[in-house]
Amino acid sequence: MSETGRSPKKIWITRAEPGASASAARVRGLGFEAVTAPLIAVRALGEGPIDLAGVGAIAFTSLNGVAAFAARSAARNLPVFAVGAGTAAAASEAGFAAVTCADGDVGALARAIAARGVAGVVLHPGAAEPAGDLAASLRPHGIETRALAVYETVPAPLSPEVRRAFTQFYAVLVHSPKAARLLADLLRETPAPGLRALCLSPAVAAPLRGRALGRLDAAALPNEDALLNLIVEESF
Repeated sequence: MSETGRSPKKIWITRAEPGASASAARVRGLGFEAVTAPLIAVRALGEGPIDLAGVGAIAFTSLNGVAAFAARSAARNLPVFAVGAGTAAAASEAGFAAVTCADGDVGALARAIAARGVAGVVLHPGAAEPAGDLAASLRPHGIETRALAVYETVPAPLSPEVRRAFTQFYAVLVHSPKAARLLADLLRETPAPGLRALCLSPAVAAPLRGRALGRLDAAALPNEDALLNLIVEESF
């Protein structure tokens, strides 16, 4: 119970683990109850060592990309460019010494890479269905990118308890377009006119437009700090 004697508002976290637990800890730190019930799960792709011939730098756009690459390669000597602070921290924890944080979206990541310059190909270990096109963003700068699918996201079963109760939650955090699409499917079956959907970016929010929600908002910047700010702003 909170200091006012009322139960804290429930925030549903839909992202895959291990990110879901990290988000839950931050949500609790803001004084809310975190309900961790991922709509997606991560599955690693590929086996064996990764070919780094001709690679001059690595670009990571997710925690999962860092984890999947680190599981298959012991190389830590290449410079790393990370899309945001969480991904940059994960790369540093994985042992990469030279990590540059773009603190933005794929466009900001491309600009950071172009500003520093790369002698060789930029390897982008990421999802089988990436949310953004890093190669297209780097092409005008004359920088070659090689995408490598090291993981995929698949639908995760939702517990009957959450399926019954989510319409009464205060808000839901949505970190990816795939999770948004799965939530949209759920809302077709079960409208939630009192639920606030707080999304990492306008692209993430797009599948939820027109769905039976109380409110739909996108973070001002595509990072978790901006996403969590929406919780605080909307709670007053």
